[in-house]
Amino acid sequence: MRIFVLTGAGVSAESGLGTFRDKSGTGLWARFDPMKLATPEAFARDPAAVHEFYNFRRRNLLDARPNAAHLALARLQRELPAHGGAMTLVTQNIDDLHERGGARDVVHMHGELLKARCVTCRAIAAQRSDLTAESHCASCRRAGTLRPHVVWFGETPLFMEDICAALSDATLFVSIGTSGSVYPAAGFVSHARARGVRSCEINLMPSDNASVFDERRYGAASDVVPAWVSDVLGA
Repeated sequence: MRIFVLTGAGVSAESGLGTFRDKSGTGLWARFDPMKLATPEAFARDPAAVHEFYNFRRRNLLDARPNAAHLALARLQRELPAHGGAMTLVTQNIDDLHERGGARDVVHMHGELLKARCVTCRAIAAQRSDLTAESHCASCRRAGTLRPHVVWFGETPLFMEDICAALSDATLFVSIGTSGSVYPAAGFVSHARARGVRSCEINLMPSDNASVFDERRYGAASDVVPAWVSDVLGA
């Protein structure tokens, strides 16, 4: 069994990190305008405001802890080879809770909040402290060139070639904690179904594209994900 797992903000919600879109209208983008905080144009127009937003999110992340869902996925990745299988873990999240939960080789298609990228020399480095419009790049020494190493609206997700290859090789596609509304990730299930690959949605509530999944499990990620992992390893 070759399992392709895609995770979204819902897997980290119980760790205190807010989701972006939810049906109750309390997601992050209901409170903040993404066009003013999460686009290259916004950063060029008002870098201080963008940095303030991501500094807040970075501090929140540093205080967060992985929950039972993160730990369960790490367990699946660790134990599946003994059952003759393998797991690819792709996340839309920019947090590092999968890694802190024990997962390895996590593919961050939307980048990583605890890294910064220089817009001039393209160097990427760890970043745990606040960024400002005056922050210096450690590689090229220029000031004001660092931005969060995250994918903004209008930018292409990272590692898409590797992701598509892993998805094409999978025998099971599992979506966990995603809204089903953000592309290209929302289209992964259709790609899987076109190849005859079985699909499973695990979410707090049905996503926008829930009807296309073969199997659906709903409830808190910290409850449903460990139960699903136990079922997979038990089978």
